[in-house]
Amino acid sequence: MTDKPAMVDVSSLPALLQAEDWAGAERLLRRAAKDRRAPAQVFYNLGKVLEAGGKAPQSGAWYRRAVAVEPGYANAWFELGRWAVAAEDLVLAEQAFARAARLVPQDIDAWRNLGRVRLRRGQWAQARTAWLHLGDDAEARVALYRVTAELGEDTGAARAALLSDPALRPQAMKALTRVAKGAVPLRFPKL
Repeated sequence: MTDKPAMVDVSSLPALLQAEDWAGAERLLRRAAKDRRAPAQVFYNLGKVLEAGGKAPQSGAWYRRAVAVEPGYANAWFELGRWAVAAEDLVLAEQAFARAARLVPQDIDAWRNLGRVRLRRGQWAQARTAWLHLGDDAEARVALYRVTAELGEDTGAARAALLSDPALRPQAMKALTRVAKGAVPLRFPKL
């Protein structure tokens, strides 16, 4: 009978992270990642350490490995989405944020990032679905106005509501300008 080699001991990782010893943490996690039995957390943490150490472009491959090992790992899906946005891979970003949001429906950041990516991709109806998860959030209100306008629906009430909130006026004007099609309202409702 042959004994399997022991997995790499990563118990020193918290101390390395606390000391911000990114090079030491990377070496330790790379050794641990060579083990076929390595858990998803090893790959996820390696991705995070690479980001912290200024090697963010390398982190995407490790987030992919983390979700391949553990498809239900919401944090790894979220970080893969962040990495994909930075890499300008909006298709992957949408898939990753959608998976993170489905896995943890109360994760407002996953829904917000999913909504942002869908807006950038011009997926108006799908963007609405994401933004509706944020409730009466200021950014969601502006995004939902834009979605309504882009879908050619009546924007009168939504526009009036945005313009009547002084705190939202700068964002509202930006959204109004984006979807104006030549007609931007120049008068604000009286308060």
